[in-house]
Amino acid sequence: MNIYLVDGTYELFRHYYALPSAKDAEGREVAAVRGVLASVLGMIRGGATHIAVATDHVIESFRNKLWPGYKTSAGVPRDLLAQFHPLEEALSAAGITVWPMIEFEADDALAAGAAAAARDKRVAQVIVCTPDKDLAQCVTGTRVVQLSRRTNITLDEAGVVQKFGVTPESIPDYLALVGDAADGYPGLPGWGAKSSAAVLAKFLHLESIPVDCRDWRVNAANASALAATLCQQREQALLFRTLATLRTDIKLFDDVDELRWSGPKPEFDAISARLDAAKGEGSGGKGRPRKVGVTRR
Repeated sequence: MNIYLVDGTYELFRHYYALPSAKDAEGREVAAVRGVLASVLGMIRGGATHIAVATDHVIESFRNKLWPGYKTSAGVPRDLLAQFHPLEEALSAAGITVWPMIEFEADDALAAGAAAAARDKRVAQVIVCTPDKDLAQCVTGTRVVQLSRRTNITLDEAGVVQKFGVTPESIPDYLALVGDAADGYPGLPGWGAKSSAAVLAKFLHLESIPVDCRDWRVNAANASALAATLCQQREQALLFRTLATLRTDIKLFDDVDELRWSGPKPEFDAISARLDAAKGEGSGGKGRPRKVGVTRR
């Protein structure tokens, strides 16, 4: 069996900015909810049997206590934030396993779910559906892969190395050096993608990088300046790596069979009808939202 783990937060953002507005009978914006729900149900119609969707029930997480600049809900459109809970409700009613994260992030749930599913010998492949680069750390050979559903590009371990220049185990160290603007931490000054990849491809982790750049023997521009920066800001780099390291110790399920889709719950019909009846306010050149629909089993 294959296990599909979907980044519901990314999908909600993606559909929010891709689809025209649509409001339900109570005047609530639901276009993104409808889009994500239709998309996930489309995966099931396409043959996915085991699927779970992780969401950021609350955008803030334990990482905000570690780094004050870490991403928050500030600046996120209110009508987008307001669709998280309805999305979770709609997915659950459709019979899809939902992991709404509060203390942790959706990315942590995806990482933990992938690790747990991969331990089951019955699982042929775990497909983590998100383009977020921090999830590349979860990729293992060809068994745990990362899929961008927008571009339909799948990264296995060789693909991660080709894209980033480092193996999956070095991704948190790589992000600690180059930073992650989406998550709100800057990395270290001067450490770009090429220099970080060159150094980590040889030394794997921050602790293993020699203090003296003459011991590096890698092709990295301004190596002496990079070494000085790392020496001066090592604790900062280690903190950024903590931010980038996804948690895999979260208990989400006991058996992968819990992720098998067995059809919608009785309340889904009413939710589906409400979403399908939502009225648009002009396409704005973005196209018409899909009907939800569902194939019952």
